[in-house]
Amino acid sequence: MSPRAWALAIALAGISLPAAAAENGAGVYPLGLRANLSGLVPAPGVYLQNDLYYYHGDASAAVAMHGHLVAEVKATSWINLATIMWSTPLEIAGGNLALSATLPAGGPGIDAGIEYTGSNLGSPLRRDRHDSATTFGDPFLVAAIGWHAGNLHWTTGVGVNVPAGDYREHEIANLAFNHWAADVYGGVTWLDPHRGLELSAAMGVTFNGENDVTRYTTGNELHVDFAAVQHLPKGFSIGLVGYHYNQLTGDSGDGALLGAFKGRVTALGGTLGYMFKVGDRDVSTNLKVFREFDTHNRLEGTAAFFTVAMPLTAPQS
Repeated sequence: MSPRAWALAIALAGISLPAAAAENGAGVYPLGLRANLSGLVPAPGVYLQNDLYYYHGDASAAVAMHGHLVAEVKATSWINLATIMWSTPLEIAGGNLALSATLPAGGPGIDAGIEYTGSNLGSPLRRDRHDSATTFGDPFLVAAIGWHAGNLHWTTGVGVNVPAGDYREHEIANLAFNHWAADVYGGVTWLDPHRGLELSAAMGVTFNGENDVTRYTTGNELHVDFAAVQHLPKGFSIGLVGYHYNQLTGDSGDGALLGAFKGRVTALGGTLGYMFKVGDRDVSTNLKVFREFDTHNRLEGTAAFFTVAMPLTAPQS
């Protein structure tokens, strides 16, 4: 159905709404994930990081969700991101190679005030649709190289979304994306160990493949995370964090019924951290909370990460 026909269908239902870009209104990269210490690859060793991600947002706009067009959307997600990282002793171009794998588990709950279920104006409109899922998402694999020069640390890498998760065809709540994607990124951190001041930023571009079930290809997505953190005595830290997202190219494919719309959102928030010892190893905990604004063709809401990270093997110097 053409964007004009969809606009007419919405008008017939008694509401008038803009459209939201990117399939499901979200990308494979969780915005804000790399805000803290984004340029730092740790010393060689094996590490465990667990991020509990929360998001609650809504949009009066129409959203394409896995082959369905829905509007008046409220979404709440609880997703656990378990990551194993191997920071290798191998040097490439003077930097250390690190490899990681992340497995998401959990899922979203979606409430839609209205759902358009067909491909022409004669098809029915369903109201008050609810769907939720608790399952496994797509594995996400990352290879990165990190460099260090005094207080300056920087890294570059590529992450790959592998469409091997539990994808629920014909449902609006999904944790898996059912398409390949590559996220190319770079990060930089300036960390003064004497003053305890950290300034970090990371920028990446996500290139999306086609969801072969819905015939939807999300456009290329730019994301920027940043943080300014003061590390305090006795392991505490406090600071400001934020992110910005801008879709560079429009959505495409037979399933992009709303056309080549582009999304944008900005968020600001705060972070609190605490580091403590377990034996001779440091355990790091961190809470980040973001509030979104300046939203265009996206869900708008509140996002949060609670992170626990620790070495599984004693790091080498």
